[in-house]
Amino acid sequence: MMKFLFMILFMIPLCLKKNMFWLVQMMMMMMMMMFMNLTLNIMTFCNLSYMMGCDLIFYGLILLSIWISSLMIMASEKLYKVKFYYSFFLFNILLLLFMLFLTFSVMNLFMFYLFFEGSLIPTLMLIIGWGYQPERIQAGMYLLFYTLFVSLPLLLGIFFIHEKMNSMMMYFMKFYDYNLLFLYLSMIMAFLVKMPMYFTHLWLPKAHVEAPVSGSMILAAIMLKLGGYGLLRVLVMVQKINLKMGLIWVVISLIGGMYISLKCFCQVDMKSLIAYSSVAHMSIVIGGIMTMNYWGFMGAYILMIGHGLCSSGMFCLSNINYERLNSRSLYMNKGMMNFMPSMSMWWFLFMSSNMAAPPSLNLMGEISLINSLISWSWLSMIMLMMISFFSAGYSLYLFSYTQHGKYYSGMYSFYGGVSREYLMLMLHWFPLNIMILKIDYSMIWF
Repeated sequence: MMKFLFMILFMIPLCLKKNMFWLVQMMMMMMMMMFMNLTLNIMTFCNLSYMMGCDLIFYGLILLSIWISSLMIMASEKLYKVKFYYSFFLFNILLLLFMLFLTFSVMNLFMFYLFFEGSLIPTLMLIIGWGYQPERIQAGMYLLFYTLFVSLPLLLGIFFIHEKMNSMMMYFMKFYDYNLLFLYLSMIMAFLVKMPMYFTHLWLPKAHVEAPVSGSMILAAIMLKLGGYGLLRVLVMVQKINLKMGLIWVVISLIGGMYISLKCFCQVDMKSLIAYSSVAHMSIVIGGIMTMNYWGFMGAYILMIGHGLCSSGMFCLSNINYERLNSRSLYMNKGMMNFMPSMSMWWFLFMSSNMAAPPSLNLMGEISLINSLISWSWLSMIMLMMISFFSAGYSLYLFSYTQHGKYYSGMYSFYGGVSREYLMLMLHWFPLNIMILKIDYSMIWF
């Protein structure tokens, strides 16, 4: 694991040289291929070095982080074209990847906390430095304070655990079960806000709308997954109390998921709609994790990977339209099928994945999560039905509104997609739909 960390570190000097924009991306792709060849033992922690290790959850999420980071560079070619601080931008992305790699690979709980919170800083710099509107400062503040408000209790909880366990290794946590309410709340609230759970979700749409395309991609693909990953790791040692309290989170998530799905129909900004749909998807993930059964954990993991690729691809699509029209409003982005017929196909492919159509990973994840929630309580069927139905509804709403209809008459110049954009969309869509063939790896990691 250390070799990959050093590879990221030694890529940083490349940012400082001129015209190294695409080289950094190629290096990331190379690193991705090397990481895919890592020998992996499915059942236990392996590749142990210093404080780092790897098991299947680590592996999938690190792979996703490297992949999305390289695609972020591909999506942000405009910065390179207009020479807008692109060296600092590359440095920022590498710093973020460094933090995320460490977050997902350290086995020490305190180190995990350190990098979990540290990844906030490069994200904040992305939003404030390269965002589009002046409101990005306010969005950055939302992001910062929502996260920081619950991160101090998490730190105190970790210190308490160290006091009791005399160790912070994640592997040893399964031997402990703390039946303490305040410890439980302090340990999971930080992750629920990061997910984000309904009621603590307000920072997400704001951050997405103000962020540049790269900021939106990393927020949707990785930042939300930090919360799910933290829950998967921490719930092991608060199982007893979670059996009593889990009900609350499942109810909030499922009802909130339905409300948010309805809210998607009211959006007029493409990015805002995609951001709210992320919240709706993550609410099912929270529900699945909180049921604490086999199906729930597996489904949460699969849907997190699937949603990461799908949501990121959708933000790329909305940005492609934004670069042409300088607007993300649904009123302006109409009749796109007349202008970019081949891009229309990509819209269709990503929308179908978003509504969990086969053969996407989202389908597999949602089937597992629905399985887990209905086996936990058959009443959850009602909300799940609504969420699944509305999920198809707002995906179709976005697709039909942007692709069909009469195009905006004020549009005076236009050009179709370039090969870079099609490649970028292909690299999102291909793993999302081809990984279903090796779904057994995601299904047997317990």
